[in-house]
Amino acid sequence: MTQVPVLSLADFDDRAGQFSSELGRAWRDTGFVGIRDHGIDDDLIEQAYTVFRQFFALPTEIKQQYHRPGMGGARGYTGFGIEQARDHDVPDLKEFWHVGRELLENNPFPDVLLPNVWPAELPAFKPAALALYRALDQLGGRILSALALDIGLEKDWFAQHINLGNAILRPIHYPPIREAVPGAVRAARHEDINLITLLIGSKEQGLEILTRDEQWVPVSTLPGTIVINVGDMLQRLTNHVYPSTTHRVVNPDGEAARQARFSIPFFLHPNPDFLIQTLPQCVSESRPNRYPEPITADDYLKQRLREIKLL
Repeated sequence: MTQVPVLSLADFDDRAGQFSSELGRAWRDTGFVGIRDHGIDDDLIEQAYTVFRQFFALPTEIKQQYHRPGMGGARGYTGFGIEQARDHDVPDLKEFWHVGRELLENNPFPDVLLPNVWPAELPAFKPAALALYRALDQLGGRILSALALDIGLEKDWFAQHINLGNAILRPIHYPPIREAVPGAVRAARHEDINLITLLIGSKEQGLEILTRDEQWVPVSTLPGTIVINVGDMLQRLTNHVYPSTTHRVVNPDGEAARQARFSIPFFLHPNPDFLIQTLPQCVSESRPNRYPEPITADDYLKQRLREIKLL
């Protein structure tokens, strides 16, 4: 197993220094970093895992009641075999639920920041999901503060651009594999769409990343560590200074294939109207601007959702 670089958030004092430098180096080298001492309580994570497992154990006809057609899976339930990785012709072997930002009033983006959907069968689902969402949203903001310092921006540069972001908490269930489907894997090779992804790791193996020298390597997740990787929006914003790393979840061999797998990624997005425009700090004579035409975060998201068959 390959262990991605692991940093302690306790070492970050909101100033440029060793933590921000090591974070930037990890993302330049592998696109992934592990963060420990992140302040998210183990009990909060376990409560969320418990209710998510309970939901996915419900009969399909009940789960399907929480699917919202035409929304691109933005909220609620997306069933097994729907999402399909870009450049892959077979759907992934997974089902998932989406929790979005909870704005009860003063929503400036009502067509994007949609109301959440909650399963009536599980009263504990909503409080557990929202508590984890808020904790990961806050953690993501701190990580982006450190990144801003590594780029040469003000510490709070990202804060104004993510406070109304269309960030998504996605509990995923990979069911036991009873029959082999040609070409189908739990999650085919892909890059994430968003700025950064915070992953509460699965207790089961399967995650692999593609190294810079084109080798697939398994990644182990350590207890108490949240793995954070670069998404395509951050790659574009920084002109590939921080590349988005290709990754996948492979099917296990033997008896392990008949065991379910669960994971909880949090996809941190910028505000829908944020203009993804190459940062001047990331352009030079040796690194010309790859993206002279800017695009809003919402337009970019919709473009990518169409590519993965959710829109």
